Amino acid sequence: MKDVSWLSRTEALIGGEAIKTLNNSHVMVLGLGGVGSFAAEFVCRSGVGKMTIIDGDTVDPSNRNRQLPALATNHGVSKAQIMRERLLAINPELELQVFEEFVIPDRIPHFIDLKPDYIIEAIDSITPKLFLIRSAFAAKIPFISSMGAGGKVDPTKIRIGDISDSYNCKLARHIRKKLRKHDIENGVKVAFSTELPDKASLLYTDGSNYKKSAYGTMSYLPAAFGGAIASAAIRDLIQR
Repeated sequence: MKDVSWLSRTEALIGGEAIKTLNNSHVMVLGLGGVGSFAAEFVCRSGVGKMTIIDGDTVDPSNRNRQLPALATNHGVSKAQIMRERLLAINPELELQVFEEFVIPDRIPHFIDLKPDYIIEAIDSITPKLFLIRSAFAAKIPFISSMGAGGKVDPTKIRIGDISDSYNCKLARHIRKKLRKHDIENGVKVAFSTELPDKASLLYTDGSNYKKSAYGTMSYLPAAFGGAIASAAIRDLIQR
């Protein structure tokens, strides 16, 4: 990146060497919904020099309550392309690779082969989420996985930690159980909330893209998850 003047406030906080580290880092974000879209933007605004973003979904009216790409004027438009334009408008020098496709298990080995320095996993569906975690773990690529942000309203209950220490999160409990079958009990960094979900807000879907159900969501909660996840990724990159 030639022009880092726009990062002067960031440099004042973390220093020039950290800015260079971020500029030379490659962060991959899988899933550009409520959590992933905000995480991707925060990573970009932190000065990361190379990013890969992956999502095959388009904007639906129901996304407008919580997802960064979603507006009343872009229903049906690719989230990946909206985020592409947005990230390059923030940093025109960003080296950006975009995959406009849903994350499915068969494609994950290809994404792992791109050898990012850090992976942010914000996939809604359990099967590809689990496969990505196992693959990144095996490849020894640092990563953080988003657990359940739905059905919750208190952002102060968000935590970053090992999945073995998570609690009050049904998704994390399910993923832990599945990972134990593959001899993975710890070493998986996650964002989770200690708040119990509102069970009455559970909605059932048509089962497409490996997703069978979803909780109701509040506007700010996925964004808060995205901020916590981006913070963990940036701090890990600087401290490595």
